[in-house]
Amino acid sequence: MATAVHAIASGPRLPPAAFASLSAATRKLRLASTAASTMDAASASSSDAKKTTTVFVAGSTGGTGKRVVEKLLERGFGVVAGTTDVGRARGSLPQDPNLQLVRADVTEGVDKLVEAIRGVDAVVCATGFRRSFDPFAPWKVDNFGTVNVVEACRKAGISRFVLISSILVNGAAMGQFLNPAYIVLNLFGLVLVAKLQAEKHIRSSGINYTIIRPGGLTEQPPTGNIVMQPEVRYEFCCDYH
Repeated sequence: MATAVHAIASGPRLPPAAFASLSAATRKLRLASTAASTMDAASASSSDAKKTTTVFVAGSTGGTGKRVVEKLLERGFGVVAGTTDVGRARGSLPQDPNLQLVRADVTEGVDKLVEAIRGVDAVVCATGFRRSFDPFAPWKVDNFGTVNVVEACRKAGISRFVLISSILVNGAAMGQFLNPAYIVLNLFGLVLVAKLQAEKHIRSSGINYTIIRPGGLTEQPPTGNIVMQPEVRYEFCCDYH
């Protein structure tokens, strides 16, 4: 069985009221360097220096995904950018000979994703639902969509998987029901619950994974250092086994 790696990264610690006021868009940026560094670590620890050279990025035109693509290219990786709109991606992502754009919609099932990721060495999942009138959008993207990517990795024989999740995904287990940030985030179709279910699937998938739960993310220029720490687990309502 592949080894499992779990990491949590938290950005600047924001007071709950301040974090609750952040829009969905402002929570999307900050940990691109962390995801790229995870790929660096995977390459450095491999006996074959070329083992992790091409990375597929799901959600490549989102705030976080775009930064992940940029950082990977800066570090010399080949990147396959998955997007639902290739034209949009062409206009927003860097012009780089090591970048390939492919249409990939995580909600369209496993088989199509297998074709998109075939041949890459690792996958970074930076997807996130967009606000719409569809109350099930968070589950379609942040739960079932992520599961589709994981299953596509298994089917294509790709064992290195990085998920950029969210702060307070396990808020219920931590007794944070009344935390303003937990309440606000879950107003959008219980998105944190959807993400937690996807994380559980990743843990049981057998692939080599890293889960990053970023703290308060903003679209402002980065300052200071990223603080990383292991996950603190809580036994609550059978949340973890």
